[in-house]
Amino acid sequence: MKVYVSVDMEGVTGLTDPEEMHAGGRGYERGCELMTADANAVIAGACEAGATAVTVNDAHGSTKNLRVDLLDARATLLRGPGKPMRMAQGLTADFQAACFAGYHARAGVQHGVLNHTWMGKEIQNVYLNGEVCGETRLVAGFAGFLGVPVALVTGDEAVCAEARELLGDVETVAVKKGVDRFAAELLPPSVAQALIREATARALNRLSDFRPHVVDSPYTLGVEWNSTAIAAGCSLIPGVRAAGPRHTEFTTEDFRDIMALLGIFAMIAGQVACGSGVYG
Repeated sequence: MKVYVSVDMEGVTGLTDPEEMHAGGRGYERGCELMTADANAVIAGACEAGATAVTVNDAHGSTKNLRVDLLDARATLLRGPGKPMRMAQGLTADFQAACFAGYHARAGVQHGVLNHTWMGKEIQNVYLNGEVCGETRLVAGFAGFLGVPVALVTGDEAVCAEARELLGDVETVAVKKGVDRFAAELLPPSVAQALIREATARALNRLSDFRPHVVDSPYTLGVEWNSTAIAAGCSLIPGVRAAGPRHTEFTTEDFRDIMALLGIFAMIAGQVACGSGVYG
C-alpha cells in the first residue's frame, strides 16, 4: 500500500500566528518542528496500517519547512520550490490513498484559523467549475482526477467540517478550534499527534469505504483577486481570460493544468503585489 501525504502548515498543531508561517518570523523554527511532528504522526499511523511506502510533500509556502532530519525514516520527502504540481507534487495514480495534514479552511470561513485560499493577501476567492472552493477541494480534485481517494484530513475544526461536506465520511482530526482568524483553542501536541496517528491507521484500515472525489470536466478555475493589477498581469498568460476587472478564468480538460497554473499565478501575483516585474 502506497500512501501520499500532503502537509500544509496553517492547520498544524499549536500554530495560530502568521509569523509562524514563514522563515524569519517569530516562532517559525518551532512551527517547522510541530509541522514535522504532525507529518510523523501520519507516517506512523500509515505504517501501523500496513503502508509499504509513504511519500510526504511539503506543501506550504516555500515548501522548505519540514525538518528532514526529524522526519520518520520510513517516509521520503518532496521539498523545495519549483515543483510543478505544488501542493500535490508527487501524487500519481499508483497511490492507494492520499492524506492531507495541517490543512486550513478556505478564504472567508468564519472561525477558520489562518483561513485563505492559495494566497492569503492577493486572492479573495477561488472557484472550481463555478463553485467556491479551498485548497482541500483543489488537491482532492486532482487526486480524484488520478483515481486516488482522500482518506484523512487534519487541521482546525473549520477545515474538518469543509472536508466532511466535500468528501463524506472521511477521517478528520481537529487539532484546534478557531476563535477568530488568528486565535484558537489548542490541543497539546502530544494529544493531537496521538489522535492523528490513530485516525490515519483507522482510515487506511477502512480504505474500501472511500471513493475518489471526481470533479466533472472540463475544469474551469476562477480566481477573484484583490487587485485589478494582479488580474491584468495573470490574464497575460495564454489561455487565461479576464472575466471582470478583478477576475480571471481558465478552462482545461487536464486537472494537472489547474495545479500548475496556480503556481504560476502565485509567482505573478507576488511580483505585482510588491510593485515589480511583469510590465517591464
